[in-house]
Amino acid sequence: MSRQPTILVLYYSRKGHTEALARQIARGVEGAGAIAMLRTVPAVAPITTRAAPAVPGTGPPYAELDELAACDGLILGSPTRFGNMAASLKQFLDTTSSLWLGGNLAGKPAGVFTSSSSLHGGQESTLLSMALPLIHHGMLFVGVPYTESALFETRTGGSPYGATLIAADWAGEMSGHETAIARALGHRVATIAARLRAAGDR
Repeated sequence: MSRQPTILVLYYSRKGHTEALARQIARGVEGAGAIAMLRTVPAVAPITTRAAPAVPGTGPPYAELDELAACDGLILGSPTRFGNMAASLKQFLDTTSSLWLGGNLAGKPAGVFTSSSSLHGGQESTLLSMALPLIHHGMLFVGVPYTESALFETRTGGSPYGATLIAADWAGEMSGHETAIARALGHRVATIAARLRAAGDR
């Protein structure tokens, strides 16, 4: 009997908005009967005045390369930085060459998510910037299809490329549509990972 797939939800979050989105995605993963593993990466932005601690003071632990190698699917998240992923996440991804050489991530499903403080804050280009290294790793990119009705109805975040959140004062708490799209992404990646595992076990 095939074990539950493990989906690594890996993100960088400075103010907590991207982390909040990650937790909703994790709920979608768990709703599909899979295991959601939340992980983050150390901050390396110029405002960092000293080395990051070996273990975060709060929240999920830092990701390890062997966790990426072992996962059945990956969902990657970052706040927008001028239409690109944050340097902290990019630096971590730059350390994954050994996984690329070994083909450890090839054939596994992957999705992406982001947050920005404005409605047109470069969200879709940030999602695409995170998709590029995943495609180089040979992962199977998973978006959010328009069969998810929240994509048609949202007035805040949400994209067919991945889950998004508007982290602006006027937007208030995460909207119902943002939550639904985030959970749909987690559910979709987990479901595809389970199907791939089942096919491989035959």
